[in-house]
Amino acid sequence: MRIAEIKRITKETQITLSLNLDNYDTIDIDTGIGFFDHMLDAFARHGRFGLVVKATGDLTVDPHHTTEDVGIALGLALKQALGDKAGIERFGSALIPLDETLSRVVVDLSGRAYLVFDAELLNQRLGDYDTEVTEDFFQAFAFNAELNCHAAVLYGRNTHHKVETLFKALGRALRAAVTINDEIKGVPSTKGVI
Repeated sequence: MRIAEIKRITKETQITLSLNLDNYDTIDIDTGIGFFDHMLDAFARHGRFGLVVKATGDLTVDPHHTTEDVGIALGLALKQALGDKAGIERFGSALIPLDETLSRVVVDLSGRAYLVFDAELLNQRLGDYDTEVTEDFFQAFAFNAELNCHAAVLYGRNTHHKVETLFKALGRALRAAVTINDEIKGVPSTKGVI
């Protein structure tokens, strides 16, 4: 089983996160940020990942540190769970609609960190969640997982729908990329390593 557990303790946040790439029986999210919990749950369910996140942070300041640090921990967990990446598909993409909104996420588990994020999020707050931290989460996740991620809202009106489709698309794209293919010998790279 490809499983990882990360503990990240700083002066701003305390995070324990476990990720299971092959069994999604357990999804339990508690970050203290209701909307963010909903997004991580959507990511895990649509990616078919087991995900447990327990996070406390300086929410009296704002949700930025908690959201970004969970992105760091999740990225580190993915990198650890993938190990040497032998046999994985490596690439994944997803187009996810939600009513009037359509979003796309494309990933490459290349070992090279890069993020392209294209989303106009006009509503600045969804409950206790600052929507601008969505890009910060994706950035922290991509850089710590060492993957390429291209995330875009192609069109839409409702900010909740835009953010939700991005998280669902990230889950579905990653599911495709981490899938083991028995026809792939070693790692899918001309370099012989990822």
